[in-house]
Amino acid sequence: MANGKKKSKKKLFIFGGLGVLVVAVILLVILGGSKEEIISVQTEKVTRRTITQVVSATGKINPVFEVKITAEATGEIVALLIREGDAVRKGQLLLRIKPDIYEAQKTSAEARLGQSKASLNSTKAALDKVEAEYKRVKGLFEKGLASDSEIENAKSNYLQTLGNYESQKSIVAQSEAALKESNETLNRTYIYSPMNGTISKLNVELGERVIGSAFQGTDLLTVADLSQMEATVNVDENDVVMVSIGDTAKIQIDAFGEQNFNGVVTQIGNSAVTSGLGTQDEVVNFEVEIRLLNPGDKVRPGMSCDSDIQTETKQNVLSVPIQSVTARVAEIKPMSEGEGEEAAPKPKNNKTNKPKEVVFVVENNIAKMLEVKTGISDDTYIEIQNGLKGNENVVNGPYRAISKELENGKTVSTAPAKKKASEESNQ
Repeated sequence: MANGKKKSKKKLFIFGGLGVLVVAVILLVILGGSKEEIISVQTEKVTRRTITQVVSATGKINPVFEVKITAEATGEIVALLIREGDAVRKGQLLLRIKPDIYEAQKTSAEARLGQSKASLNSTKAALDKVEAEYKRVKGLFEKGLASDSEIENAKSNYLQTLGNYESQKSIVAQSEAALKESNETLNRTYIYSPMNGTISKLNVELGERVIGSAFQGTDLLTVADLSQMEATVNVDENDVVMVSIGDTAKIQIDAFGEQNFNGVVTQIGNSAVTSGLGTQDEVVNFEVEIRLLNPGDKVRPGMSCDSDIQTETKQNVLSVPIQSVTARVAEIKPMSEGEGEEAAPKPKNNKTNKPKEVVFVVENNIAKMLEVKTGISDDTYIEIQNGLKGNENVVNGPYRAISKELENGKTVSTAPAKKKASEESNQ
């Protein structure tokens, strides 16, 4: 009996303890569930500042003016009067291709021309003779002193000789054209500089044989004006619409480290340059040419460069950190009259199916979601055209809170914003 009572008491203690534990867990769940979650955020004051919108792109340095010279005559290079890097003047003789075959062609053309002119003179003399005979017979025929057959024979001889004369004139013209072509071909064995500049590239050597063609001859050399240089950069299709001719730019050339070169946009490509066509890596760019204002004498064609094109600058505008602006599909508090620099139109209702640009401001530890209209931006800040007055505490971090966790009316705790590296370096 005593053992039975001990077992009953033991069971009672066990089940009683389990019951207390279950009740405690339920109470903890109920109390914990009713406790509101507080989100920790960082804030920054909405202030006015100058914002410069920048489009970044990479590319190569090229001369503004350069001419690639190809061979138009076939033969051996018998004179090479320049070296790569030499400064040359317009009209200066650069190299000579062996002219023997072209001189022979010219001599032959001159002989054919002389022969055809001699034949023309002979035919002209015969024409004068038969023309005079035709006129004489024609006069006699009109007086009734010549028969029909005589006048017809005279006329036939005249027309035939006239035809021979016109044909010989054509042969002379052809011979003159052949001689002119021979002279031009012979002249192509002399290669002259088309402009003042520098031999930026020399592709041939003395004694080398080159192939001449009016369309795709051997690439001989390149003459460039290295005093005028430009950066040819590839700008993304989404950014090129913001670039205009005359925009200023800062250019960094890899070979010169952090040194900046000033430039001006002079040309924007109309045709797209597509890479990776038909693949997931397909990229569509447009070529933009930026003239370097003071390139100096050490910048060389083909150097790699990075450019920051300053497309627009606005001074004294309301701005917030870029990361403070997010897109939400949610019920948003409408902007009140006079809120921001311009009053935005009130929506007909608060429901929308399209994402809106919003920011979260903190008032008395409560997050309030406000719809905003943005403008230009730089690397750090974005212009706010409507939606804010200035001096509000706008949430600028963390990213997860801004993009997902924060909602209108949420309780938050604020922490001081982290200092930017630029601010720390100035202290």
